[in-house]
Amino acid sequence: MSTFQAVAVTRLYRMIADQIAGRIRAGDFPRGRRLPSERDLAEQLQVSRASIREALIALEIEGYVEVRVGTGVFVTDTVNASAAATTASDNTAARGDDIGPFDLLEARLIIEPECAGMAAQHATPSQLAAIRNAHDGMSLTEAPGRHDREFHGAIAAACGNAALAASVAHLWNLTMSSSVYRRMQDYFVDARVWAVAHAEHQRILTAVLARDPIRARHAMHAHLLGILARLREDFGDVSNHRGDL
Repeated sequence: MSTFQAVAVTRLYRMIADQIAGRIRAGDFPRGRRLPSERDLAEQLQVSRASIREALIALEIEGYVEVRVGTGVFVTDTVNASAAATTASDNTAARGDDIGPFDLLEARLIIEPECAGMAAQHATPSQLAAIRNAHDGMSLTEAPGRHDREFHGAIAAACGNAALAASVAHLWNLTMSSSVYRRMQDYFVDARVWAVAHAEHQRILTAVLARDPIRARHAMHAHLLGILARLREDFGDVSNHRGDL
């Protein structure tokens, strides 16, 4: 009796990365030369610049390109041999669970503002203290990412809905396991950006402590939109504008 083969879910950014990698292997993009801009690639492939950004980061991780912040993205002089030998289908299978950063953030944008609003309404005194402590404990120089997760996790835990809290925890687990997200943070998140995030957290905390669900939702929504905007900074511009985030 014949059996079906498992069907892999191919991420859009992965399909884009595979196309660009194929063009690099074919010599269409010469080694050492700059790739077309994100805008040009997005227009040619008829996709969003966010998807192009994710694809370029994935290609850098695989050794096809080098990101030079403030300048652009260049084909490596010597394409990583193992990367060049890997087929598109192998790439997809290897990173099938690596959901793109912008998909993850958009999912958080749907869920976390509501969690903040519900936390403002339902949090117990001990849960409010946990949210405040997570915010107060955030160091801008030592493991800020861990404190960031603790703050968002404390708000989700205080929303009064176990399914929503579990969903937020799962999204954070997916985020932390995403090699593309981690690399993107390396380029676009520094101490100044963490300081902005900390100030955004303060507005969320103030609204939750005031038991103001509308303001809490708006503050969380604005915070997550800010993260999306910071990660969408153009590679060629980030060195000039990063301090303004």
